[in-house]
Amino acid sequence: MNTKTVTASAAGAFELGDLPVNRIGFGAMRLTQSGAAFGNGVPSDRGRAIGVLRRAVELGVNHIDTASFYFSALRSANELINSALAPYPDDLVIVTKVGPGRDPSGEWLWAGPEQLRGQVEENLRQLGRDHLDVVNLRIPRSMASSSIAEHFGALADLRDAGMIRHLGVSNVTPAHLAEAQAIAPVVCVQNAYGIGARSEDHEFLRACGEQGIAFVPFFAIAGTGRETGASVAESEEVLAVARAHGVTAAQVRLAWTLQCGPHVLAIPGTGNPDHLAENVAAGALRLSEEEMTRLGCVQRSGR
Repeated sequence: MNTKTVTASAAGAFELGDLPVNRIGFGAMRLTQSGAAFGNGVPSDRGRAIGVLRRAVELGVNHIDTASFYFSALRSANELINSALAPYPDDLVIVTKVGPGRDPSGEWLWAGPEQLRGQVEENLRQLGRDHLDVVNLRIPRSMASSSIAEHFGALADLRDAGMIRHLGVSNVTPAHLAEAQAIAPVVCVQNAYGIGARSEDHEFLRACGEQGIAFVPFFAIAGTGRETGASVAESEEVLAVARAHGVTAAQVRLAWTLQCGPHVLAIPGTGNPDHLAENVAAGALRLSEEEMTRLGCVQRSGR
């Protein structure tokens, strides 16, 4: 596959509410540092990070996922995005998330409902925007069986005030989604998902598609490596499919994820321009039904 000739449009498109985006997007988390787990690495080269963002847009990426808490000792993902891309292209959709944050001492915290407005305003300032396209409410594991109504209601109020255009939820259960939908429309679910996902995760993905809600997997390439990246040995099944197509294992994982439903949006992140081109090119890779089933996903219609 000639990665230099493939653009993000090869993956097709879907809508976040009324905002059309190509199904291959870009995740900004890895822009701020090199190596190690999130928050503990060496600050990235600023010029290279800005170059990657500009190249992503040149390759047709019009969906960028970010957050104000994506930063290292010297780098802020939102600041990099602002510096690289403002004034923003008309078709660029920037999705951010709130919930996690840091207190004045630098310790991580989870925002209460009354703190979410401050986090939204922080994203607005850093990105240099007067409204946010999509804001995801990120749920901590400790709230897996708790109500999110108060938190999501606070964001719905900010949506009504014009600060946010659309709302989504992240790291949630089907019960959380139903609870949120009773308060305000939900345009996307952003959960961990990829090859090796549990049967209930496959079912949740399909249920989102039936409702016309975008499903946005994170760690689609990293898998169990999560924030540290794809650091574990790759499975022979994935390697065999990669060899058959002459592509990388990461490209197989992205293609598999996209083919699990037409409503699935990928947001692979990288600070490497070569990896960026490979990730975008994965949107043109088509796996056979037999390969999809072998890797663990039965293709079904998303609507």
